[in-house]
Amino acid sequence: MKAIMVVGTTSHAGKSLITTAICRILSRRGWRVAPFKGQNMALNSYVTSTGGEIGYAQAVQAWAVGVTPIVEMNPILLKPQGDMTSQVIIKGKAVGVVGAIDYYQEYFDIGWEAIQDSLEFLSSEFDMIICEGAGSPAEINLKHRDLTNMRVAKHLNAATILVVDIDRGGAFAHVIGTLELLEAEERDLIRGIVINKFRGQRSLLDSGIKWLEERTNIPVIGVIPWLDEVFPAEDSLSILEQRPNKSQAEITIAVIKLPRISNFTDFDPLDAESSVNIKYLLPHDNLGYPDAVIIPGTKTTIKDLLVLQESGMAEAIKNYQAAGGTIMGICGGFQMLGEVLVDVQGLEGKRGQYQGLGLLPLRTVIAPRKIARQRQVIANYPLGSLPVTGYEIHQGKSMVTNPDLAKPLFNDSDIGLINIYQSVWGNYLHGIFDNGPWRRSWLNLLRKKRGLEGLPTGIANYREQREIILDSISDQVNHHLNLKPVLITK
Repeated sequence: MKAIMVVGTTSHAGKSLITTAICRILSRRGWRVAPFKGQNMALNSYVTSTGGEIGYAQAVQAWAVGVTPIVEMNPILLKPQGDMTSQVIIKGKAVGVVGAIDYYQEYFDIGWEAIQDSLEFLSSEFDMIICEGAGSPAEINLKHRDLTNMRVAKHLNAATILVVDIDRGGAFAHVIGTLELLEAEERDLIRGIVINKFRGQRSLLDSGIKWLEERTNIPVIGVIPWLDEVFPAEDSLSILEQRPNKSQAEITIAVIKLPRISNFTDFDPLDAESSVNIKYLLPHDNLGYPDAVIIPGTKTTIKDLLVLQESGMAEAIKNYQAAGGTIMGICGGFQMLGEVLVDVQGLEGKRGQYQGLGLLPLRTVIAPRKIARQRQVIANYPLGSLPVTGYEIHQGKSMVTNPDLAKPLFNDSDIGLINIYQSVWGNYLHGIFDNGPWRRSWLNLLRKKRGLEGLPTGIANYREQREIILDSISDQVNHHLNLKPVLITK
């Protein structure tokens, strides 16, 4: 099968972005393309139409080539829980929780079989597979159990691209060191080097590129400039980077960066609004008085709730609401807004009953069965009868304790509530802000409190804006990338 592998010298080198761009570039050229990542460790996930859970990055890559995301595009997903353990998801279904040492013994063979089966299926349906690696392919202490990088490249005999982040510094050393630590047969698969996140004058880099090509005998096939587009990130490193100031921003929304924050891609549509400034706050930071506070999803609700309480952020959030502030909780954040969380079986650690923030009349019981499904609902008052789509990923059932204190946010009362003062919103829907009319209607409530004019609500959903972003990214990468060396069969 024809395949291209994209690996990086480090985590956060830009593998996902380059892989996504290549997917779209080749799809435009007429190839039937499938993205693939054998094993992904991420808390940003997506639920497929069959209820399977995969890394969100692979869903974006599937959208980049115009196909429906399927579990074979990411057969293994590891969701870290923060205590040296991860939930293991194979072919979209959770199969257990395991520590790093035990994972290799318990799941390596099963995982490799799932990877091979997925590649066989994709090869029967598509012309080209664009594979994304993870971290670095040269971690010598982990290579024997690496299911993602060169093991897949060798299995496919894939032409491999090595991506390096020059913005970090030390790019040439990163490339040379990575190549030095690869086995000869692995190094032979490297057909091109991509220098990513370059800022500055290209001519100043030319002598370094010449030296690198002469030293490695591998062509530098691209120097990709720093791109400012909002692109979905795989890990939470990116959300604490310095964010550009928006001169047109009129309202500020604070998102609490929980220790085990998940699905923070939920906020990409808000970040894409020129009138909105997103500010990520750590639990020990000063909350201040933003226009709204969002408590996002988390892999372990109770543990992150305790962090908010111990840090003082929980009290700050309650004081903020009492002073007239607006709060939104999504998934685990929704559960935290309730009165009580009960973990009878100790699924999130220690068994017990835990006090929530008490801002919604809600009781949540953590349950072993994970709910993962796509949803289509209708929003209720105060935002009108707007259609809303999204997806649920949570363990736990929430029940309303006092219907007089809150109203259903949607026509399905199980997945969202709003208090009678319209100041506390909670729901289980990831992707809720993707819905353009609903997002704008919610933002207009915040703007009204500031005395600002409302924004137009007759807009398309974020997926159309995402298409524009994907086009822009792919156009820029295509302009600076020569794929001929990886498309020529040796």
